[in-house]
Amino acid sequence: MAEQQTAAASGSRKKWYQAVPDPMVLIFIILVATYFLTFIIPAGEFERVTQDGRTVVVPGSFAYLENVANIPLFNIFVAIPEGLISASRYLFIVFIAGGLFHILQKTGALENAIGVAVNRVGVERRNMIIVVGTFIYGFFGVAVGFENNIALVPIAVLIASAIGCSSLVGTAMAVGGIGIGFALSPINPYTVGVAQGIAELPTFSGAWLRTLLVLSSLALLSLYICKRVVKMEFEEPDNAEALSKPLSEYRLTKRNILTMVVFVGGLIAMLIGVFTRGWYINEIAGTFLLLAIIIGALNGLSANGIVKQMMEGAASVTAGALVIGVAASIQVILEQAVIIDTIVNSLSALIDGIPSIFSAIMASVVQGIINLFIPSGSGQALVTMPILIPVADLVGMSRQLMITAFQVGDGLTNLIVPTSGGTLAMLALGRVSYAQWLKAILPFMVLVYGLSWIGLVIGHLVGY
Repeated sequence: MAEQQTAAASGSRKKWYQAVPDPMVLIFIILVATYFLTFIIPAGEFERVTQDGRTVVVPGSFAYLENVANIPLFNIFVAIPEGLISASRYLFIVFIAGGLFHILQKTGALENAIGVAVNRVGVERRNMIIVVGTFIYGFFGVAVGFENNIALVPIAVLIASAIGCSSLVGTAMAVGGIGIGFALSPINPYTVGVAQGIAELPTFSGAWLRTLLVLSSLALLSLYICKRVVKMEFEEPDNAEALSKPLSEYRLTKRNILTMVVFVGGLIAMLIGVFTRGWYINEIAGTFLLLAIIIGALNGLSANGIVKQMMEGAASVTAGALVIGVAASIQVILEQAVIIDTIVNSLSALIDGIPSIFSAIMASVVQGIINLFIPSGSGQALVTMPILIPVADLVGMSRQLMITAFQVGDGLTNLIVPTSGGTLAMLALGRVSYAQWLKAILPFMVLVYGLSWIGLVIGHLVGY
């Protein structure tokens, strides 16, 4: 009897990921902790100058500031609407993308296309589909960016459903693939391009190590999804995307084909805009809004019907979208207290004085911590690279290796930090909670960091 009670108690005990609070609660706790940090960390600032139209930090110019008033307690609550405003572009693309994919679901075109494609490939080739899908999303991360691919997550969720997997598997394919591709991209203009400009290196030089890292990391992610994520217990939400009938029953009508031509054409137009006209989230959101209207009209929806479907789709992702804005409030508090530069200056000092062979690893750790406070890749490069490039020269690390260490630290942590608006937006569209995501991705993060650190050490040894 006692043994049964012990077993019952053990079974009822929550696992760590089940004890993780709701993302809103978790982020509010971090917000409150950040507020109290403002009373401990002194205000400080670097001097900044404008070079080639970009504002960069002047190395060695850090100075503490006096007469910076303490932030009133009430500002914790004021920071939340201010965060919602500052993160509005993420909110809008989540709402609009949610509306577009809701319309696509109602037309049946996307579901029919995926059902037909998977049926022809064969569901028994599930692992191959996961590997190919992960690498395709990785390519989008490498070539297009991170936030630019937010709206593509529901496609991976439907593919996962077609092969008999949970939405967690589809989200891991999409978010993991895009995140790894962006983090280790050899041609990332937001991180590599900006950092190499500051370091006075040829743009996208030294691509071989980053290419090896991104390909090996995507292969590792594919294996991890096939071996672990597929087998994980996951409770599908009520509004999860799923196939509505057996694969053998799927057919594509002429209207379905025309709908998919319009959708794919819109994606191509979006990519052209990103590569040739510098489009970012607002333009991409506008493209998806236009696609929603065209696809709705093409499938016989009235103006009122299109609005109704858009509102239903937006409503289904409201909770996830609002989390993004609440997360942005953390940076609002940090900026009001003027302590971001103080944190960067203190963390940068950790790299100096350690053996050069480990300095790249430490640099990646430092950049990962800084990413919690400066979630923008290009923004982090503009703040940290002018400081860390001279540090690299002093400790005997090549500038190229410092930039790759920056990529590893900044990019990989995007997959787990609660202040990454792009990641939270993708999770919202994938219908996966932050706690569920942490349960799935944290073991992989240990593996991919280990792989990346081995790459950094090898880079140092071969004079990269």
